[in-house]
Amino acid sequence: MDAFSSSFLSASPPSKLLFSSPPSPYNKLRQPLQISSVHLEEKPATPTARPPSTTTSNGRAPKPSPSPSLPAKSKLSPPIKRRVEPKVPAIILNAFDDIINNFIDPPLRPSVDPRYVLSDNFAPVSELPPTECEVIEGSLPPCLDGAYIRNGPNPQYLPRGPYHLFDGDGMLHSIRISQGKATLCSRYVNTYKYKIECDAGVPLIPNVFSGFNGLTASAARGAVTAARVLTGQFNPANGIGLANTSLAFFGNRLYALGESDLPYAVRLTPDGDIETVGRHDFEGKLVMSMTAHPKLEPETGEAFAFRYGPVPPFLTFFWFDKKGNKQPDVPIFSMTRPSFLHDFAITKKYAIFADIQIVMNPVEMINGGAPVGSDPSKVCRIGIIPRYARDESEIRWFDVPGFNIIHAINAWDEEEEDAVVMIAPNILSVEHTLERMDLVHALVEKVRIDLKTGIVTRHPVSARNLDFAVINQAFTGRKNKYVYAGVGDPMPKISGVVKLDVSKGERQECTVATRMFGPGCYGGEPFFVAREQKNPEAEEDDGYVMSYVHNEKTGESKFLVMDAKTPDLEIVAAVKLPQRVPYGFHGLFIRESDLKRL
Repeated sequence: MDAFSSSFLSASPPSKLLFSSPPSPYNKLRQPLQISSVHLEEKPATPTARPPSTTTSNGRAPKPSPSPSLPAKSKLSPPIKRRVEPKVPAIILNAFDDIINNFIDPPLRPSVDPRYVLSDNFAPVSELPPTECEVIEGSLPPCLDGAYIRNGPNPQYLPRGPYHLFDGDGMLHSIRISQGKATLCSRYVNTYKYKIECDAGVPLIPNVFSGFNGLTASAARGAVTAARVLTGQFNPANGIGLANTSLAFFGNRLYALGESDLPYAVRLTPDGDIETVGRHDFEGKLVMSMTAHPKLEPETGEAFAFRYGPVPPFLTFFWFDKKGNKQPDVPIFSMTRPSFLHDFAITKKYAIFADIQIVMNPVEMINGGAPVGSDPSKVCRIGIIPRYARDESEIRWFDVPGFNIIHAINAWDEEEEDAVVMIAPNILSVEHTLERMDLVHALVEKVRIDLKTGIVTRHPVSARNLDFAVINQAFTGRKNKYVYAGVGDPMPKISGVVKLDVSKGERQECTVATRMFGPGCYGGEPFFVAREQKNPEAEEDDGYVMSYVHNEKTGESKFLVMDAKTPDLEIVAAVKLPQRVPYGFHGLFIRESDLKRL
């Protein structure tokens, strides 16, 4: 979930590190802390073929102790190859990193303190080769042959300096389903950042969201970063992104995405392993970065996307044809100030952008602030542009005060009345979005914009704290009835899933089904898979909702499949996973027929 590539933060690994839980009011929000004593010692690395996600040498994130329930047939990640000893410039710059992280800008705030951010099931795990899983309840429906893959942050190194949840290296967790059997695989996205840091044995590319808080820290980290570039330790032209946010499948390619870099093409092998193909620039037509939330047009196979950043144009819109060929950029200069623009929506006719109160303001660093923060004086706007526009001349902006969205659920046209309807969670306490996500309340709203009169009307569809919502993807850009959303308890943990009927009228509670995971159990974003993907007569909710769920009391993770049509989202299958799956961000289900086309 990394934002813009101009923000940097460095975090050198320690040779020894102790995670503990000191007294703090914030500590109550994350009890119990599952990482109580992680002690890193300097040990010689073991020669290997493929790096695991974690080791206990040179500051790498620790490999969790095996669960007593781990099947004997599970494979272990091969050990990491012996790295080349660092040269003198690297040793000097690593020492400067230590000085910055220990004395100039130590991780004092809970939101960037690794002891809190990486507690419980936010802690990193090791890579897992394809490992057979046990179906412990029900059976996996035949229509689910394919793979559910979810992305999320999993830091390669335990951070010593400030660390934000969004800063972890991208790791994909894939459960491959075939003839009622399931295989789990967890692999890092082999980004440029991951590979060069794996070879070096230390972090080289600065983090994004841990921020440059204050002029002194920003100048110090900027100087170290520049020195690393000048001494050849890394080349920013090769990308600095994490690919840790989401996945997208279009043009017969599967991409791991993070919005501070280009997409990374990945593929699944027949045995369920995950391979990184490489950074993809669409024949040189895509530069710098792309959103982690492109929208796929279900009828044409086209994909619509954008990028944003801290320099003009602050927003650029573009799209891809069904073969994955990128079309020309449409710069949006009428967005006059850089904003945090994580997601958007499309209809059959338009693309819809939200200009919210979370802004990029590097000037704030002079006063000791962060370059990304909230501006309560700003009036939120919605911009609507024809989705095949060649320039921004037809974009229209509408004021929607207090409408701060991070994610969009769906949108559609009301052609008879020349109006657009959008459904999205509105962040009511936007000032807490990056610093205290546990205090965030997201209220799902339906917003209607009359394109003739310019009148905007809106109303909530549920009073609960809901986000990470999905729909039947066949209804993207079309009027849908059902939404499946995660219950924040607190965010970013998801304690259950609700099914909303957004066709209900105003002042009506739209919740029609609920499945709570139980005490101490939390999941992530749900995902809906239709039972009959290509049946135009199928009901919208005829399918299954799936999610990874973790039990913090037992330390075990499961993969749940729920019947979307039942009033309690009845569990039809539960798969016991051979390794813990950390909480993460967005996922995707790919059918077997599509996997063969990769």
